[in-house]
Amino acid sequence: MKALKDKILTEGIVLSDHVLKVDSFLNHQIDPFLMMEIGKEFANRFKEAKVTKILTIESSGIAPAVMTALTLNVPVIFARKRKSLTLIDDLLTAPIYSFTKKETNEISVSNKFIEAGDQVLIIDDFLANGEAANGLVTIVKEANAHVAGIGIVIEKSFQNGGKKLRELGYRVESLAKIQTLANGKVNFANEEAPLK
Repeated sequence: MKALKDKILTEGIVLSDHVLKVDSFLNHQIDPFLMMEIGKEFANRFKEAKVTKILTIESSGIAPAVMTALTLNVPVIFARKRKSLTLIDDLLTAPIYSFTKKETNEISVSNKFIEAGDQVLIIDDFLANGEAANGLVTIVKEANAHVAGIGIVIEKSFQNGGKKLRELGYRVESLAKIQTLANGKVNFANEEAPLK
């Protein structure tokens, strides 16, 4: 997706060979116009999947998930990373490890929001090692629902999460695939030369 790639190149900050900071438009401050375009793109890519619900994880996946849901006219559920006084019974849970935070969290969703037979589209901001996506897949399976697909805003294709998910048979659609962050530069997959 050209608009997203352009935004990554102009505002993304490469912190290391494995970390890209995009807090000016995706995971701290949000560019709502770009998020709307991202939502439309995901909705277009998954329009034949008969999506009934969208599932994401707090907090950076919420904006692209909501915009996708607006376009598809379906509800959004977000998995919580921390326990809540109001979220205590009948939970669907899965452990996930965060590479950037160096911690494991148990994510949870109330089982009243995902029903058996739902066609669930998973949306997330980043795909690296696949921990968050795998956790969300686990929750969908616990509910006896079906994974309609996985939409990722930015995939680090030099890490193995996308490969593992695709090998398991899941349809993964990434709007920007990064081949490398070497030498402080963003290089997108399937491109001849660095764009920056």
